[in-house]
Amino acid sequence: MQKSYILPFPITYAMAATILDGKALAREIRDNLRKQVKSLTEKPGLAVITVGNDPASQLYVGGKEKAGIGAGYHFVWKKYKEDTDEITLLSEIDKLNQDKKIHGMIVQLPLPKHLSPFLIIDAIRQEKDADGFHPLNLANLFLGRDAILPATPKGIMRILEHYNIPLAGKHAVVIGRSNIVGKPIAFLLLQKDATVTMCHSMTADLAALTRQADIIVAAVGKAWLVKKDMVKQGAVVIDVGMNKKGDKIIGDVAYDEVKEVASAITPVPGGVGPMTIAMLLENTLKCMEVQKKLSTR
Repeated sequence: MQKSYILPFPITYAMAATILDGKALAREIRDNLRKQVKSLTEKPGLAVITVGNDPASQLYVGGKEKAGIGAGYHFVWKKYKEDTDEITLLSEIDKLNQDKKIHGMIVQLPLPKHLSPFLIIDAIRQEKDADGFHPLNLANLFLGRDAILPATPKGIMRILEHYNIPLAGKHAVVIGRSNIVGKPIAFLLLQKDATVTMCHSMTADLAALTRQADIIVAAVGKAWLVKKDMVKQGAVVIDVGMNKKGDKIIGDVAYDEVKEVASAITPVPGGVGPMTIAMLLENTLKCMEVQKKLSTR
């Protein structure tokens, strides 16, 4: 008969969360892009349009400019005043659509309230849509076809892939339903056979749902929304939030406390943000390839 033993003290298993280092992965991707660009006879061209002087937008685009030039891209930044009208903006987009040196284009969001983002984004040629926001690119994403994917969701998927995080059969909870992050990442996770729950501002008892999640993607722009008691032990937490608190940039996740229970977590900054820029550059190169194929037809 087997004897049973009672230990005089409890055993606890503490495991530090893996930090999903988007900054290091983005650097690796940009290095690879730089090597690809060196082998090309033509530089990939990326144009960014900004309207107004929003400090966050200026900071983001500055980062894109630095990364693009560093990777050997032809980078153009078109700056317009806050009161620019739609006709002026559409005229600029048309010029860039016709410019053969420009292969990818984005209009930095958000736009001033008097401008329709749908009208502006629709005006960008599908094959030059480096942000992946054109309705035809989003339709291809929805259908599971090859598409130019929105940069932030694409970056999230690359992080999960790089760190070998299993998705098939896992329960993913996405907090936020934006066209930029929430909806696209939900479809990308579904394509990898995850079971996806989408939450938003009208969701009743958010914590009850997040506590069931194997993977949480927080993308609402609300500082420290996700607390430790909302995360089950061993969950993977992806923080897309970028919120300013004093001089600090913080995420939608209370990082210091959540990392005590998560198995893996993205930091803010240094997580999803750098990957968004890397994916934008990668998308521009894909736009260039698509346009070459179209020109030979």
